[in-house]
Amino acid sequence: MNKSNNISRIGTPLSNIATKVMLLGSGELGKEVIIALQRLGVEVIAVDRYANAPGHQVAHRSYVIDMTDGVQLAALINQEKPDLVVPEIEAIATATLVEMENAGSVRVVPTARATWLTMDREGIRRLAAEELGVATSPYRFADSLEELQLGCTEVGFPCVVKPVMSSSGKGQSKLNGLDDVETAWETAAAGGRVNAGRVIVEGFIDFDYEITLLTVRAIGADGQIHTQFCEPIGHLQVNGDYVESWQPQVMHPAALQKAHDIARRVTDNLGGLGLFGVELFVKNDMVWFSEVSPRPHDTGMVTMISQQQSEFELHAKAILGLPVNAALKTPGASAVIYGKHDGKAIAFEGVADALRIEGTDVRLFGKPESFAKRRMGVALAGATDVDTARSRAREAAALIKPVVPD
Repeated sequence: MNKSNNISRIGTPLSNIATKVMLLGSGELGKEVIIALQRLGVEVIAVDRYANAPGHQVAHRSYVIDMTDGVQLAALINQEKPDLVVPEIEAIATATLVEMENAGSVRVVPTARATWLTMDREGIRRLAAEELGVATSPYRFADSLEELQLGCTEVGFPCVVKPVMSSSGKGQSKLNGLDDVETAWETAAAGGRVNAGRVIVEGFIDFDYEITLLTVRAIGADGQIHTQFCEPIGHLQVNGDYVESWQPQVMHPAALQKAHDIARRVTDNLGGLGLFGVELFVKNDMVWFSEVSPRPHDTGMVTMISQQQSEFELHAKAILGLPVNAALKTPGASAVIYGKHDGKAIAFEGVADALRIEGTDVRLFGKPESFAKRRMGVALAGATDVDTARSRAREAAALIKPVVPD
């Protein structure tokens, strides 16, 4: 097993010298990472909690396990003996990864500690606010409805309640008063990846906009780890779930510098190699830290059309110790395509119409089951300016119609 920061050579897949990477989580983001790794001749093992996940469809091998079960997870890692383990979702037995990395039996991307800290909101919030002194919204943690009521009162209304472990805005609620607390508690319990019975309540920041700052830690020509920043990504959320993103988001130079400083401090502390999605609130030249994901970010799907190297290619190359290029290619935008139906094996019409719009592209994820509000694809668009790109992406997404075959 390679223990250094870079893979010194890449072997032939499906041979006894293969370079093996295991992804824990194989949704649409994992699928793109797998494709990027396979273009570099890496053998990829895709793991998820359900069969025929998007990444399963393009990996060399796939497994379905309960990744929150440490015994199952350790057994699979010991069976496959990958060079790298790459967590792609939150619901993982992170304590097992920490134990295995400490024992020298696995290398986790970016590190097992980073995965453990960022997989739940409490670890990363306490690190940023209490250890690093980074500006954040006021916050409290709650283990019961009564504690949540007290926490909301202390941080003030309006506020936001989130499960300590969730993704894509699931389980989040904005509260305007005490009458909203009980419903928020129930929503958090239903929406968390793991119902840990614990939530975070955050004081509401009156921000102008929020960004994702994709931050890449990669090996430079001098053999040392260097940090690169992609252009900031703006995004629109509805009920805590991303529906549009665009790049670049125009920022005051002082705010951009603060964003870089915060992202660097947080990711330097987490360590390791790879791409991090750092989420920040911005008002004028003030910046507040929100969250960080030690992996590609859903809002970063826009980079598949806007950058020289997408966030997925950046992640794949960085974790292998290869050089990266975070430069912007063109202003771009993405717009989510929802399932609009509950059922299996849905079809999509209007793809050709969407692709006739100038500068557009489409990704359909191939998820085996659709829900009305499940993200099933994304429309991408490039243009000479962000506004035009956003308009094209929205128009393309609207033309694609999920249908239930007869």
